[in-house]
Amino acid sequence: MSVQERKERERAVRERLIVATARELAEQQGWDAVTTRQLAERIEYSQPVLYSHFRGKREIIGAVALEGAAEMAAALRAATSAADGPRARVTALARTYLDFAERNPAVYDAMFQLDGGLAFADEETPEPLKDGFAALLETLSEVAGEGVHPALFTEVFWAALHGLANLTRAGRLPAGDAERRAELLVDRLAVV
Repeated sequence: MSVQERKERERAVRERLIVATARELAEQQGWDAVTTRQLAERIEYSQPVLYSHFRGKREIIGAVALEGAAEMAAALRAATSAADGPRARVTALARTYLDFAERNPAVYDAMFQLDGGLAFADEETPEPLKDGFAALLETLSEVAGEGVHPALFTEVFWAALHGLANLTRAGRLPAGDAERRAELLVDRLAVV
């Protein structure tokens, strides 16, 4: 292995460490606790080393968001591939999405609430975000209904899931009815 390859590998390891540490800190204490000083202390590198990887917190949030989008896409695909039939796949998708948002609140915030400098619904949208939407579209296009554009239906269904996730997390909806809400959403919107 050349010196250059070793340096590139070490750089990639440091970058993964920064993102993982930011994510862990945000999940434990919230995004306000994620500062370059705090991250530098936790990973035992100087702040200039952090800035050699990311220009600041915004880019770190973006990196966490991209990682989260890839994880969510994988979770959605795994859940829907294990389900039998369109309705079961859409139900699995809804439950998995809401469960991901509940189990990973800081990551979910990085993906959808915070400014990570990422473009959505644009030619500049990074591949992990496009793939996250594609994971939704793959299943939801089955149940969009005749004459309904699958991507538009996916946007509406996704917006409903996002609203349920945020309102539940904020305590605006009783947590005990989460399962019933997901079933109602599937029953009313999915044409099966």
